[in-house]
Amino acid sequence: MTELHTDRLILRLWRDSDLEPWAAMNADPEVREHLGELLTREQSDASVARFRADFDRRGYGWWAVEVRATGEFIGFAGLDDVDDDMPFTGVEIGWRLARPAWGQGYATEAALRVLAHGFDVLGLHEILAVTTATNHRSQAVMHRIGMTRNPDDDFDDLTEPEGPLRPTVLYRIARSTRR
Repeated sequence: MTELHTDRLILRLWRDSDLEPWAAMNADPEVREHLGELLTREQSDASVARFRADFDRRGYGWWAVEVRATGEFIGFAGLDDVDDDMPFTGVEIGWRLARPAWGQGYATEAALRVLAHGFDVLGLHEILAVTTATNHRSQAVMHRIGMTRNPDDDFDDLTEPEGPLRPTVLYRIARSTRR
């Protein structure tokens, strides 16, 4: 399945026309606040190449998100294998939206659709989410989609330099406990 649909959104494979707005997002300090350094255009384009390759290889990953009514690209949402350098394993859900799309419920809407796909189509038993301890917007989405946090699972992301991006929180949702 290459596309997921909600009432207001289409989660789809990446198009070349997404590269420019994606690069603009990755050059926006507010969008990147909890993610680290701004990306160059080359780094941004390379990330889309990785997203496409992941889909080809395993059949899931980061979908481009567009607004159904306008066709406007607003970011990404999807599932990814947890990085090898994390202190846990599994599949992680995530999202990133352009600032004009913030505060409209799009992240929650996309995340709920991604969860359904992960559990109902991919047969996952648990889905994880991680973010910096200070990223309260993403943590609010995690709560809204039914994820829970055990502070004992929180950790320092040692791939990040000392500073505000290192303290990290881990949220979980099991297929058996979802709403």
